[in-house]
Amino acid sequence: MTKPSQPSSPSPSSPSSLSRIRVGSAPDSWGVWFPDDPRQVPWQRFLDEVSGAGYEWIELGPYGYLPTDPALLAEETAGRGLKVSAATVFTGLHHGPAVWERTWAHVAENAALAQAMGARHLVVIPSFWRDDKTGEVLEDRTLTPEQWRHLTGLTERLGHEVRERYGLRVVVHPHADTHVDTEENVTRFLDATDPELVALCLDTGHYAYCGGDSVKLIETYGERIGYLHLKQVDPAVLAQVVAEELPFGPAVARGVMCEPPAGVPALEPVLAAARALDVDLFAIVEQDMYPCEPDRPYPIALRTRRFLRSCGA
Repeated sequence: MTKPSQPSSPSPSSPSSLSRIRVGSAPDSWGVWFPDDPRQVPWQRFLDEVSGAGYEWIELGPYGYLPTDPALLAEETAGRGLKVSAATVFTGLHHGPAVWERTWAHVAENAALAQAMGARHLVVIPSFWRDDKTGEVLEDRTLTPEQWRHLTGLTERLGHEVRERYGLRVVVHPHADTHVDTEENVTRFLDATDPELVALCLDTGHYAYCGGDSVKLIETYGERIGYLHLKQVDPAVLAQVVAEELPFGPAVARGVMCEPPAGVPALEPVLAAARALDVDLFAIVEQDMYPCEPDRPYPIALRTRRFLRSCGA
């Protein structure tokens, strides 16, 4: 397809050029959840449109959606002025040492591609306690003390191995329908893990979905914030989701994650709190929209990038 026109870049004197926050987007914002799905846009179209919307940074998304040949992917991204910030993996480390080898095999292929693309982060999402499509309860939503020890200890091991072998920083992503979700569970996880080995990927939408205050978390645990996902929740839809006890997949299909600035949390104070940390930080836009019509994401991406520039990002 024809590459969308590139909006003009902010001038050197604009607020965004003075910020240490690097804004990007991800396949998730184009409705991509799986390596291959007929309801998802082709990877070439995603790359064309994310570049055309004015973003310079992307995440890899589900392994196998974008080309896994580093040379091909480098050619395709560089030709569109794009760079890779991170790869993403799902893990179930609370299950203990028995899952380590299987987990590492999954991590290693993602980490190797991320490293080859010049990325410096690996986003780690804990596994779901209920099926995100059917709502089937897969395990207890509350971890036992032993499972917490497995989760924290093996996440530290993962952080060490990923850093030593691939030069990446592990950033753990609190997520709806996982065991690291609410303020209580997120702070418990942070208090029990080594800051040198494990940082946090704060997803503002998921944290709000689970009742958390992103600004408070940044102000309280600023040294642990290693990465941001920018996302908003529609409060009215969220109220329905909670009342009906919907799993995350159907909640997304209903539109629980919405286009900013229509939802919560307000992103201006989140970005202000992040800037106050005075550290280099990625802020990757993620608006869960699976499934969605193929022509829907690009106009949203254009408006969202414009909105974030108005916030100084």
